[in-house]
Amino acid sequence: MANAASGMAVHDDCKLKFLELKAKRTYRYIVFKIEEKQKQVVVEKLGEPSQSYDDFTSSLPADECRYAVYDFDFVTAENCQKSRIFFIAWSPDTSRVRSKMIYASSKDRFKRELDGIQVELQATDPTEMGLDVIRSRAN
Repeated sequence: MANAASGMAVHDDCKLKFLELKAKRTYRYIVFKIEEKQKQVVVEKLGEPSQSYDDFTSSLPADECRYAVYDFDFVTAENCQKSRIFFIAWSPDTSRVRSKMIYASSKDRFKRELDGIQVELQATDPTEMGLDVIRSRAN
């Protein structure tokens, strides 16, 4: 279960909550955190379906890395209601170098555990994952 490169396991709860977001739309977003002592990725925060994109971005720490999944609803030019599941690797410039390395080396394996991600974003500051960026990547 652990990744040879980083030794990180993925807690079952991560996969279960992601499936609930994807299939039942129980959550708007999920923030995941690496627990370095337990060497595993765990769920840190769940966003209710009624929460906004601003609620999501404010739930990410300004100086610590996180993984996040966001269920983005939008209307196409043809007036069709659609949804895209975004995987966001949040790695702010101000976070610790060790933390950035652990998150970077664990990302691909963790992402593979979450089947159904449609768009991936890497962000080092809030402008790289602004709502305008999300909208442009959703189509």
